[in-house]
Amino acid sequence: MEKLIITACICGAEVTKKHNPSVPYTVEEIANEARRSYEAGASVIHLHVREDDGTPTQSAARFKACMDAIYAQCPDIIIQPSTGGAVGMSNEERLQPVTLNPEMATLDCGTCNFGGDDIFVNTENTIIHFAEQMGKRGIKPEIEVFDKGMIDMAIRLCKKGYIKAPMHFNFVMGVNGGISGEPRDLVFMRESIPGDATFTACGVGRYEFPVVTLSILMGGHARVGFEDNVFLSKGVLANSNADLVAKTVRIARELGREIASPEEARTILGLKK
Repeated sequence: MEKLIITACICGAEVTKKHNPSVPYTVEEIANEARRSYEAGASVIHLHVREDDGTPTQSAARFKACMDAIYAQCPDIIIQPSTGGAVGMSNEERLQPVTLNPEMATLDCGTCNFGGDDIFVNTENTIIHFAEQMGKRGIKPEIEVFDKGMIDMAIRLCKKGYIKAPMHFNFVMGVNGGISGEPRDLVFMRESIPGDATFTACGVGRYEFPVVTLSILMGGHARVGFEDNVFLSKGVLANSNADLVAKTVRIARELGREIASPEEARTILGLKK
């Protein structure tokens, strides 16, 4: 079985210091959390950025400041900016970080209810537009899917040439409005992607470690971090994203999976730095 790629999603757009005081907002805090996660075993940083007061932003300037600060501490890390942004942002606002030509960026492949009145909107035309912008810049999309129909959308757009094969998926599981994080659901999602595709799985809240453990056993990869879950165990807040990464490393090694370095992750994902 190939080595395990661990992605650290260090701050997201919605979680705040009220949920966990260690959630990073500032450039310095984000860079330090990225370094701690890297040192613990993460080879990919899934990056949202915030203003200093915690307000989510897709500003290219803010992304650049954070990416430069992360690279200064972790020169070989893979940084994967989010084009999801936050609910209510326009398409062009969300697309700003692709202008920085990262190795990877996220490509959300469907619309999802996020609870209450929040709807994360990704029309087919939006998905095509985002895929085209990434394709022009040689950016590999990580295809974010919250349900099985989003996998079908990605496969259809791949057949039409908008997304290049082999595809890399991230199964986001346990979101209100998306697929749950039960074992049967991860098996269903895994069996729905093309044979040449790779996948990462993440579980929101209590689903985090059950989902990544099963993904490790199935030959997939793992995403953990404050964006998805702020607890190390029930009722115990993590002091850092690094705590969540380190727990994933321990689980992986108990199950016989070694951890991929950033360069090994690039080989697995077909990236060129």
